[in-house]
Amino acid sequence: MGYYDDHHQVNRSNRRKQGWFLPSLIGAVIGALIIILALPALQAADLLPFYSDQQEAGNEITQGNGDTETQGGTTANMNVDVSTQITKVVGEVTPAVVGVVNIQSSTNFWQQEQSGQAGTGSGVIYKTENDRAFVVTNHHVIEGADELEVVLSDETHVSAQLLGSDVFTDLAVLEMDAAQVDKVIEVGNSENVKVGEPAIAIGNPLGLMFSGSVTQGIISGKQRAIPQDFDGDGRADWQAEVIQTDAAINPGNSGGALINMSGQLIGINSMKIAQSSVEGIGFAIPIDSATPIIEQLEQEGTVTRPYLGVEAYSLEEVAQVEWQRKLNLPKDVEGGIYLRSIEPMSPADQAGLQELDVITELDGEPIQDVIGLRKHLYQEKQVGDEMAITYYRDGERRETTVSLSSQEY
Repeated sequence: MGYYDDHHQVNRSNRRKQGWFLPSLIGAVIGALIIILALPALQAADLLPFYSDQQEAGNEITQGNGDTETQGGTTANMNVDVSTQITKVVGEVTPAVVGVVNIQSSTNFWQQEQSGQAGTGSGVIYKTENDRAFVVTNHHVIEGADELEVVLSDETHVSAQLLGSDVFTDLAVLEMDAAQVDKVIEVGNSENVKVGEPAIAIGNPLGLMFSGSVTQGIISGKQRAIPQDFDGDGRADWQAEVIQTDAAINPGNSGGALINMSGQLIGINSMKIAQSSVEGIGFAIPIDSATPIIEQLEQEGTVTRPYLGVEAYSLEEVAQVEWQRKLNLPKDVEGGIYLRSIEPMSPADQAGLQELDVITELDGEPIQDVIGLRKHLYQEKQVGDEMAITYYRDGERRETTVSLSSQEY
């Protein structure tokens, strides 16, 4: 009896649900039919502006260059400006960036001399004078060349002559006929470059096949000192002053231009550390320090420098805990350079300087780092000059005078 009562209740509930659903369905269908029938009248009365706009005459899209395109019944005006500051700058500067071809002679088994392309790099036309054009590139690009060719941006090959090169700054100057030269780069200022500002590198990575390649990045650092060992003895012969950038500088980019957003030359692209752990670090020679070298190479063919004869590093490269522990420096010393080694019979050796001495002043002027040493030595001193040096040894302040000799490469 109870089972029957439960079953009867369920059936009664189902009948109520069915009675509610059917009228609702019929109402929805009727409403949809009303909307469909009324839609044309609403459109004619312009009560559907969005729908009307989509259907307006003409399915043309007018672009900023004056062209029109058809697209799905929609009319729109589009002004697209594809020119940017970068494209404008690159367009103006690229003709002044050239390829440099290093041609070397060789002798085969039959003692017949043959000439072949030993390598390619990049260069920058920085000057024209008396129907001659002058190109700056890297020393390692032209090293060992028997002949040199400059390849212009329109792929014209022009024979060039080497005026001079300098292994220390990795710079070389070429001269060629200016008849087909259309553009000379504007030389800027690297002293005012700020870390974080945009930079553009232009050159020929991986050879002339990719001539005029452009990479963009930022200035990652300035006044970096990079040790260089020229004779392979494991000791640094020089510390190159460079601008650090993350703009890609690959083989073949060497000698190309590093420019700012005004299209001015701020550096000559040079070496790239090719280790995976430091991928993305490129270097350029600052144009401010390159300019006097370029002028001397152009006029004299060589660079003669005052010579001290030390392997020196900035004190800031040493952990401050070592300033007192290893160098025994007083706490009031805030900067300087320490001497890692002294070349035998050099001016520094004859003046009594020793390994681990810390130089803090030159001619009474404070010296904070290696860059300061080089600027004082090469910009304010001449071969044969005497230079007063203030230094610390085992915590004791000392002074000496050195007679500078010459160093020519």
